[in-house]
Parts: sequence; C-alpha cells; structure tokens
Amino acid sequence: MNNPYLEGNFAPVTAELTVTELEVTGTIPDHLDGRYVRNGPNPVSELDPETYHWFMGDGMVHGVRLRDGRAQWYRNRRVRTAPPGAPQHRAGIELLGANTNVIQHGGRTLALIEGGMANYELDEELNTLGACDFDGTLPGGYTAHPKVDPKTGELHAVTHFFGRGDIVQYSVVDVGGRARRIVDIPVRGVPMMHDFSLTENYVVLYDLPVTFDPHHAAAMVMPAPLRYPTALLLSALIGRVRVPDPVTAMIGARMRPNDRLPARWNPAHPARVGLLPRESGPETIRWFDVAPCYVFHPLNAYEDGDTVVLDVVRHPRMFVTDRNGPDEGATTLDRWVVDTAAGTVRESRLDDRSQEFPRIDERLVGRRHRYGYTMAATGGGAPAGALYKHDLERGTTIVKELGKGRQGSEFVFVPTAPDADEDDGVLMGYSYDAASDRSSLLILDARTMETAATVALPARVPNGFHGNWLPTETSRP
Repeated sequence: MNNPYLEGNFAPVTAELTVTELEVTGTIPDHLDGRYVRNGPNPVSELDPETYHWFMGDGMVHGVRLRDGRAQWYRNRRVRTAPPGAPQHRAGIELLGANTNVIQHGGRTLALIEGGMANYELDEELNTLGACDFDGTLPGGYTAHPKVDPKTGELHAVTHFFGRGDIVQYSVVDVGGRARRIVDIPVRGVPMMHDFSLTENYVVLYDLPVTFDPHHAAAMVMPAPLRYPTALLLSALIGRVRVPDPVTAMIGARMRPNDRLPARWNPAHPARVGLLPRESGPETIRWFDVAPCYVFHPLNAYEDGDTVVLDVVRHPRMFVTDRNGPDEGATTLDRWVVDTAAGTVRESRLDDRSQEFPRIDERLVGRRHRYGYTMAATGGGAPAGALYKHDLERGTTIVKELGKGRQGSEFVFVPTAPDADEDDGVLMGYSYDAASDRSSLLILDARTMETAATVALPARVPNGFHGNWLPTETSRP
C-alpha cells in the first residue's frame, strides 16, 4: 500500500547533519539573535505503510542559528526516548520522540507532543537531554500547543489523555518552569483537544467530534484474538472513569511508534466550545454549540464586550476516509463570535482558500489582533506553494507566491523590537524546492511579504508541524 505521508517531501531523512557554512542570499536583520527550530515526524524505526499515521512518526527537530547577520549553523536531530535503565520519571508514555512543536520556557528548550506522551528537553544544539515533567509538578503528559500570556509570561495549556478518563486538564506553568495551577475539567468521550485559545479572562476549549477510538487502540496493542475483548474493556472504561494505571501502563508499553492514531471522527459527539474563567473552577465553565467540524489550530481569540471572538482554521470533518492524516476536504479561515449574553455562537467565513498553520504576533495572544499569517494548503494540511497575510480589519489578503515547485510551511512572526508595532518584523519558516530536493529558511518582511533573506540548507526538511523563534537568553532562572 502506498502511503502519501511517506512520499515526496513527507518522506523521512536518514542523516543527522551539522553544517556551519551556510549560503545566504539577501540580508539577515541584525536584531535576530537566536535559533529558528521546527519539529515534525521523521520515522526511523520499523513501520507499516498501511497503518502509519503522519502524527505518530518519530520526532526530529531542524534548526538554524542566526546571529550578527549570519547563519551560523544548521542542525537536525532526532528526539530520543530514554534508553533502558534510565531514571524513572512521570512525564508520560515514552512511545516516540516528541514530534509536534518546540518552545523555550523557564530556561529550557522543549520538544512537545500531546495525548499523554512524554515531552523532552533539548540542549542548545538540539540534542535530547531527557524527559520533562516540569520538575515533577505536571505528570502524565502535556500538550503540543501551550500559550504564553504576554502579560505574565506564564505558560497555559489544555491537555487530553485517554488515561485520565472523562476529564481534560488545564494547567498554568510559571515563568520558572513549574506548574502552579492544575484544573480538571469534566468532558465526555475523550475528545482530541489538539489546541485551545486564551483570552484575558477565559480559557477556550474546543470539544469537537474527534474522539478516542478503543477499537483502533486495541488493534495497536493486542494480537488479533484479544482485540475485541480489549476494545470492550476500553469502551467500558474510557470516557467514564480514570483508566487504572496498570491498564494505562500496559497500553503504553505495547503501543508502537510509527503506527495508527487511536482517534477518529465521531458524529455522535456534540460539537461545542467552552469558556472557563481563568481563575475559577470547572463548575463555572459554559458550553456553546457549534456546527460539527474540527479545529486543529485557532489563529487567536479576544474579548469584545459580551462576546468572545474566535478566529479558527476549520476542517469540515476529520479521520473519516483518510485514517493516516488530515485530508477530509478544503479548510477555511472562519470567525466564531460567542455571545455570552444570548448563549449562542455566530459563525462566519473570513477566507475560503484552503490553509493551515495560522500564526499571529504572539505579543497579542488573547488580545485583539489585526494580522494573521497562514500557509496555503491542499486538502486538509499538505503544504502548497504560497503564504497568506490576512488584514482582518480591512478584509484583504496578500498572497506570497513561493515559486514553481516550491512548498511552504508554518511561518513565525518575530518583531523588530519588543515594543515594535504589530506587523513590524519578519516572518520565518522553511520552504522546500522539489527541483533541487533541498530546503531553505526564508526570512520575509512581514509588512510587504517580500523576501529579506534566504538561507540555503544542505538537505531537505520534510513536511512537519510547528516551530518557533527561540531568542538567545541573557540569563536563566
């Protein structure tokens, strides 16, 4: 069986490189001092093309170090799980090296994943140091999509894990890297809450119809004769009570990297968004119905009087006909306005071109934003040959065409200075050129979308997920 997530620029690379002589075309702005690092699947262990799911591939990070107008190095490194006999930790299931995101917080560089799997700390040169459970304060896995409150610097997250049964978890990690607040939120059916939104006063949860699939999970961990009774057991437990630790450990020990994703579209599961006041308990959450769909990534959210505005990339459904990746039809950029007085949600379309990986100026997380940047996509999330800059006040879009045979990725906004205006900065991300079978780091002027600099890389960076600009830290906690 051919699997599109193992072909073309989805295919893994085999070599880990360190290259210090990088060709630069154009001018790298002098204020850029740090690393651009992006994570993604890169299966290296045994796999079956029939069952391989793009989200379940072994993680690999790709980074470029910029300083003094120069590109000092490119490195790609596998995110490695602990070897046998390593010290025990409470960070989660060590199934595969975290493959979804890379952030910098509390003096650490962290490779992130979701669903109860362990996250890992990396060093300055992207080598894996070990699993991270935030100094023992946040066991049982984390999320790939935490958000920094620009006012406090704290890291907010919503996590899902089948082992917790009928709850998802909201957590706040302080600036020193330790959890100071954990809230268990009741839900049903173990929904895959891949991301969330944060406003000045609310945590916004997306409870949508992609849920844990016990039959798929049983197929992952059991021989054929035991799959049916295992699925019945999991169905009886999951979504109702906390799964006993021995059962969770058994499933984790038997799961394989580069295999199925135990989640699927569930039309019986209600589609809704929840507003949880940030400093209140779970009993205060309010739920609002929306039309069935799936959201991997919101652009941003903010409050406007009695309403909460949510800008999201909307998928019509997920994991119905394609069980190996996100390919269930074109996406759209939509706006959902939650009317807290009326108890309703007004849904409208901002842009009907297929797109994914939305980003804003991160200094405006939870605040009103004007600009958003997205990657043009084919189907549900495969990269196309353009980037979009949306002006949401004027309702206009600048299209940055990357050129024949070139593909984009998620592009990250970096301001010129801490107090620079919104959109005064650069965008950076990887672009793949099919003709040369190599990738480049592109640095764009965010105002004009013109190319400021191109850093030629020595190899191909496979299609992946998320990354960030990690500025050099002058001091560590």
